[in-house]
Amino acid sequence: MTIAIIGGNCVGKSSLADALKVKLNATVYSGRDYLRLAKNEQEARQRFKALLSEAMQGDHVIYVISEPSQLALLPDGAFRILVTAELELIKERFARRTGGKLPAPVEAMLERNHGCFDSEPCDLHLISPFDTDAVCAEIVKTLR
Repeated sequence: MTIAIIGGNCVGKSSLADALKVKLNATVYSGRDYLRLAKNEQEARQRFKALLSEAMQGDHVIYVISEPSQLALLPDGAFRILVTAELELIKERFARRTGGKLPAPVEAMLERNHGCFDSEPCDLHLISPFDTDAVCAEIVKTLR
């Protein structure tokens, strides 16, 4: 099964992907990791789309998406998990990554991009913070 974990910065996508990777024995790709699949971007995108399509009937593949343009790579029927968080929580988490101080341009970028996935269709919508273990158990149950 292809599982997409979709959301903006610092909402908990990677933490969820790491936990699901263990529970499902899945392979995880994030962002533009697929570029490793070929020497040029167009070929890498084609190979990755094929890999995601094949995963619909095979081993679990998790794709962590943080840019709207990456949604086009998903096959029909992929299990879509939308992860969102309040803007203030995102700013707080991002500030921790930057030594406690959130630079003004980064803050403006977070404000500009907040909510960019809110209208995307999904099979599961998680609002951070959430109990990762409980969510993983629910997802595993749903997928089996």
